[in-house]
Amino acid sequence: MTPDFDTIIIGAGPAGLTAAYQLGKAGRSTLTIEQDPVFVGGISRTANYKEFLFDIGGHRFFSKSKEVVDLWDEILPDDFIERPRLSRIFYGDKFYSYPLNGFEALRNLGIVESALCMLSYGWAKVRPIPDPKTFHQWVRNQFGERLFSIFFKTYTEKVWGMSCDEISADWAAQRIKGLSLGSAVFNALTRSFRGKPKTGGPVIKTLIESFRYPRKGPGMLWEACARKIQSGGGEIRMGQKLQRLTRDDATGVWTVTAIDAKGVESHFTGARVISSAPIVELMNALSPTPISLFNARALKYRDFLTVALIAKSSRHFPDNWVYIHDPSVKVGRVQNFRSWSPDLVPQEGMTCLGLEYFCFEGDGLWNASDSELVALAKQEIDKIGLLRADEVVDACVVRQAKAYPVYDDSYRDNVETVRRDIALTFPGLHLVGRNGMHKYNNQDHAMMTAMLTVRNILAGGEIYDIWDVNEDAEYHEGGTSGEIEALKSERMTPRKVA
Repeated sequence: MTPDFDTIIIGAGPAGLTAAYQLGKAGRSTLTIEQDPVFVGGISRTANYKEFLFDIGGHRFFSKSKEVVDLWDEILPDDFIERPRLSRIFYGDKFYSYPLNGFEALRNLGIVESALCMLSYGWAKVRPIPDPKTFHQWVRNQFGERLFSIFFKTYTEKVWGMSCDEISADWAAQRIKGLSLGSAVFNALTRSFRGKPKTGGPVIKTLIESFRYPRKGPGMLWEACARKIQSGGGEIRMGQKLQRLTRDDATGVWTVTAIDAKGVESHFTGARVISSAPIVELMNALSPTPISLFNARALKYRDFLTVALIAKSSRHFPDNWVYIHDPSVKVGRVQNFRSWSPDLVPQEGMTCLGLEYFCFEGDGLWNASDSELVALAKQEIDKIGLLRADEVVDACVVRQAKAYPVYDDSYRDNVETVRRDIALTFPGLHLVGRNGMHKYNNQDHAMMTAMLTVRNILAGGEIYDIWDVNEDAEYHEGGTSGEIEALKSERMTPRKVA
């Protein structure tokens, strides 16, 4: 049986499109199916409402991987702009710079509270919790219990909808790796007394001061990528939801069944499959039923929605976004779209803010009507003081399911069980990307997992273990990803995923 395509790719997000683009450049035939009927890019898409453009979640284009940066430039060579990074924290009716400005924090917290925070930090350094297992324990070791309570607890529990004692330390180590109170204070003092920090040393992603950004949002990059894939002969079919996935043991050919919004099924065959779909959706579709289906179904996801408020206001502020740590409001973060790129807000004299609410699909927030969500957002933005409710002239609600893989205390074991099951039972099936690997990562990490998967396919063996790609989109065993030359070395022994 000759398959229709060399590779079928499930999901047209950053990982899926990167795989399709690079396979196409290598002369391989690809089909990419995407559930969304309109947008490519997944959570990195750009939504459009009356020519106002919304970034779903905020995507700073910064990577330590030269290969990823080079690929961005190859796909979108003329439309990146350089943007200053500015974020603040709103807590207790006051704004705090993020990263920390030591003098501002001292002034806002007051001498007594600041002294208590420093004592708490000192105690954490003297008596750290050995081998921290939870987010609470990890942050307490890095910042002290008091700063954890002020600046981390409320916001984190808004994001995840669960106690910080239920969240794995893996999430903290991945998302704020390298940042501690000491490094933040040193960075603040360096900026205050010497200007910008010296270059040449390692960069903590949490402390970067500028980033690149597509003029019309991240979706601009992925729309360009999709066009390049199609012009090279690759197929992309929108509005196709994965229904079933089977493999012929005799020939090794995969059959993918997808269904559209009208219930019409389509069948495609491929020599292999790359999936960036959420693990639970992939495993539900696989036949025969995987032995790890129970583990896949135990994985959890956090969803969120953005209420974009369009306002006629003379009050502009420079932040890309503001983290809302204050427990008096439900909103978790406010994006300022004009500060991401002026091209996102087409009308002069107008501003557009995106209020992000974290929720679970099917809960009260998720199921609230658009009018109820807009009313809530107007009330809360007025309370925070970034806009007056009466300045809002229009609004739009964008929902995003399965935005964040949840790092609870059992996720690691569940993912490992699924991973082993696929490696042993379903050869030719590759997992990539954020939801495909259940890793809370950035798009550069998702892209690198796809790039290395393509190298494995072209090499005809498991040269790279993509699970060794870290959160900086660097390959653990190969060193800096821009310097990986393992495919050129005869000494590199192919390895199967355990």
